Amino acid sequence: MRQSRADDFMEFAAGRTGHLFRSACLLTSGDTHLAEDLVQETLRRMYVVWGRMSKVDNPAAYSQTVLVRAFLSHRRRRSAAELPLAEVPEAVAAAGGDVEMRMALLQALGELAPKDRAVVVLRYWEDRSVEETARAMNASTAAVRTRSTRALAKLRTALGSSLEMLAP
Repeated sequence: MRQSRADDFMEFAAGRTGHLFRSACLLTSGDTHLAEDLVQETLRRMYVVWGRMSKVDNPAAYSQTVLVRAFLSHRRRRSAAELPLAEVPEAVAAAGGDVEMRMALLQALGELAPKDRAVVVLRYWEDRSVEETARAMNASTAAVRTRSTRALAKLRTALGSSLEMLAP
């Protein structure tokens, strides 16, 4: 019985790691090392509660919530000795797509406050509703709406002329 639970978790982790990593990269503005750490912390926390996951309707969405909370918790504990990256690592830039657009988006996301960045990632990358985002962040729906509006306005300002590149 115990081996089956471990196998189930390994299957879940293998299927979700890539998606969690992409979301973590957006949350960390391209810091792939921190993104890897956040994914590992998320998977660790998921493993601890895996035996009780039968009570959770959507383990994938729950893992995203755990990731966002791990990110916000990390931001609160962040050491003053840590320095943000000046440039996006080549591994992220080489992943495909328009490099200039990626760089502009990651830089603009990096200028947002951590909670604003979390709202943008959950609402527009994860395509979650306001209510789901509020639950994931332990915030009210009004706070999520306000943060969404302000964060999008900051992104528009930060991207400026780069917005023309983003339009299809």
